[in-house]
Amino acid sequence: CAPAGFAPPKLADFLLTERLGSGTYATVYKAYRKGDSREVVAVKVVAKKTLNKASTENLLTEIEILKSIRHPHIVQLKDFQWDADNIYLILEWCSGGDLSRFIRSRRMLPEKVARRFLQQMACALQFLHERNISHLDLKPQNILLCGSVLKLADFGFAQYMSPWDEHSVLRGSPLYMAPEMVCRRQYDSRVDLWSVGVILYEALFGRAPFASKSFAELEEKIRSDQAVELPPGSRVSQDCRDLLLRLLERRPDTRITFADFFSHPFVDLEHMPSADSLATKLVLRAVEEDQAGQWSAALSHYCSALEHFVPAIHYETEAQRKDALRQKVSQYVSRAEELKALLASHHRLMGFTGRFTAVSPEMSRDQPRLLAALNMASAAIANEENGLTHEALDLYQQCLGELLLVLAGSYPTVHLGQLVTPPST
Repeated sequence: CAPAGFAPPKLADFLLTERLGSGTYATVYKAYRKGDSREVVAVKVVAKKTLNKASTENLLTEIEILKSIRHPHIVQLKDFQWDADNIYLILEWCSGGDLSRFIRSRRMLPEKVARRFLQQMACALQFLHERNISHLDLKPQNILLCGSVLKLADFGFAQYMSPWDEHSVLRGSPLYMAPEMVCRRQYDSRVDLWSVGVILYEALFGRAPFASKSFAELEEKIRSDQAVELPPGSRVSQDCRDLLLRLLERRPDTRITFADFFSHPFVDLEHMPSADSLATKLVLRAVEEDQAGQWSAALSHYCSALEHFVPAIHYETEAQRKDALRQKVSQYVSRAEELKALLASHHRLMGFTGRFTAVSPEMSRDQPRLLAALNMASAAIANEENGLTHEALDLYQQCLGELLLVLAGSYPTVHLGQLVTPPST
């Protein structure tokens, strides 16, 4: 949260709450759209007084790029506004935090999980590469998670760069920068491939290849001519090893090309599972657990499936297929709601909801927000029991927010189903 004395700025259509992070030019807040929808968004606030000519150009380029692209693995710019003091970028909300936190919480990722994330990153990069867009600041902190869906974020240093364009301006974060950028040589879009290699290395081994205690030590390691090596005793597949070493080639001319990266057998974009195929697998698992009476696990997998289905609907262009996906989602939302109600009365939830059980059925007739809060608590506990701690924490926070609004009694009520119903087109 923002420090005492530093209240979030005010926006006409949004209520800014928790401060998520800040940098040299911007602060990002979690926010809710005012009115009945209560849509959750992230708002990037850029103070005009902090902008110089270069940062102004970067911001304008970021807005221009994000306005023109729409991809399931790139954070969506929903709108931008400005007033006398600030410029506001209203962005898609990702509840799972960033990839850096995800890796730290697990120390290192299994190769199968790292590969799934790499495929999604490669899918986004292929989309950008086809439009001559280079990110130039790829790092785990700029990769956000919505459940198990990965999204590239923070295009503050992004540029339109044709394959033959070269730059020499220092951009990005040194730990993830390509050697030609750190050494202030001419560089091109291939710097993004180096950064992908560093991110994959960190995901697999828990640290970046040039992790250092100081910038001087880091620069010395990057300037060295010694080839990058994998940690002693590392156990990764041959395809994974081959890709890592080709991405982490110090000389851009011998580094893997974009075409070879996208077609590499470890990336294997051609056979990458689609969002709805992943969702279908999760639903099948949920149905099996549901039939076996494993309601908590079933609810968790229904919710995970919806995290894949909703973006699949959002980016589907064929009307008939979009309608079919909507019908599926409606069925799964209904069953998830039923499971939440079942779990709410189950003894495993008594510890959290016991103090409300005597009044909630009666109160819920006039207090649908209270019922929504208890349902969120049910889903949060289900996620926690299944090891989905980040998702559980976010639901607990939403639950407490709803309970505070019940106490305040100053906002219109919203049924929980409205919060998870897929967007209409």
